[in-house]
Amino acid sequence: MATTETTGVDAATAEAEGSGLSPWSALVGVPAVDVARHPAPITAEIALPGSKSYSNRALLCAAMAEGRSTLRGLLRSDDSYWCIDSLRRLGARVAVDGTTVEIDGLGRRRPRPEARLYIGSAGTTARFLPGLLAAGGPGRFTIDASRQMRGRPMAALLAALRALGADITCPETPEAPPLEIVAPSLLGGPVTLSGALSSQFISGVLLAGPLALNGVHVLIADHVVQKDYVAMTLDMMETFGAVLEADPDLMDMRVEPGGYRPADVGLEADASTATYFFALAAVTGGRVTVTNVGTATRQPDLRFIDVLERMGCAVAREPQAVTVTGPAGGRLTGGFDVDMQPLSDATLTLAAIAPFADAPVAIHGVEHIRKHESDRIAVICAALASLGIGVEERPDGLTVHPGRPTHGDLATHDDHRVAMALAVLGVAAEGVRLRDPGCVSKTCPPFFDLLAGLGVGVSRVPAP
Repeated sequence: MATTETTGVDAATAEAEGSGLSPWSALVGVPAVDVARHPAPITAEIALPGSKSYSNRALLCAAMAEGRSTLRGLLRSDDSYWCIDSLRRLGARVAVDGTTVEIDGLGRRRPRPEARLYIGSAGTTARFLPGLLAAGGPGRFTIDASRQMRGRPMAALLAALRALGADITCPETPEAPPLEIVAPSLLGGPVTLSGALSSQFISGVLLAGPLALNGVHVLIADHVVQKDYVAMTLDMMETFGAVLEADPDLMDMRVEPGGYRPADVGLEADASTATYFFALAAVTGGRVTVTNVGTATRQPDLRFIDVLERMGCAVAREPQAVTVTGPAGGRLTGGFDVDMQPLSDATLTLAAIAPFADAPVAIHGVEHIRKHESDRIAVICAALASLGIGVEERPDGLTVHPGRPTHGDLATHDDHRVAMALAVLGVAAEGVRLRDPGCVSKTCPPFFDLLAGLGVGVSRVPAP
């Protein structure tokens, strides 16, 4: 059983190559891993790495606070590394000791007013940092990103920030990084934007509010595609002293000017990562307890356990922990249609275990995941079909039919969720070979080590 310890890359090389890799990356230079079939039930108690969503929100709020903050339980991933690197380039002191981070915040000051920032493939940093820079002290800032992130336009966010006064231009790729930002330029005030495209666009405006001269008043024109993530942003802002108010539906939100205060914050595990381990219990007839995230969380992907109950699993819920027990033999119950929009990052996890159900499983409401790291609907449909599983693709989802997946040699499309979901499928079926497995470093660099720790056969495929 080969380990997949973090090997990392030189940050300057990654930036020069337009890569999302970082010194915290795993499996650098490893072309593929083989994940073997595991015929026995998987039984384990496991603590998982911290939440990506909470980690990057906390890092940015701490950096914009006046004083010293401490964050515990930080996710050490590519996205977190590039966020920290950007904060250091702005002049913030950031000390990292394992998963504990101490940050001396900048407030509105910009000690390095000509900073060039590189964010890799960190989507949250790409959406959250522009407004914070435009609202801060004087300077000219460049935000550049990986080739992948350059291909993910942010037109709606940039339009909203410009409506609030932000001076942001896109010299190379229309409405996408690299971005050129002149500060101070974000005056704030009222702005109306769509919530149908990305909750991160809304969060990017809200986070800048405490630093803006007039705060911000955000009105949503339609609906919020993933309301829980906006609520997570508001919670984190309040933790760092922001003064705000919002209606229950998050259609009308006001943030007062006044800045952020330092805080001591403990970060829970990533609920999206937890779905893969709950799914392993489901498809092997095992029992898995995740000990550091539970019903007290705001993270919407924890609701995946409700879907697993519908599929015949037993679920024990506690505020800080969850246990999933799969049905004997791993034969799941299908024959239902589920709207995965509120927990869309778990869509691929469900699609990966759906072949092991006794009837088709239909998924809808997730058209927006076509514009994530990959076209996730098209990619998972192609992967399932190549393994002999009947699948029907629709604009906003897919239907997966029962079957026995064959062994496959599969591309991950540089998408962490594709890699982790297909690994779960391989464990329950006949194994899989996953190309470019290091993409898991975006949210869970030790993913394959964690699988190996559960007894799953994981081995590196040597470079040719």
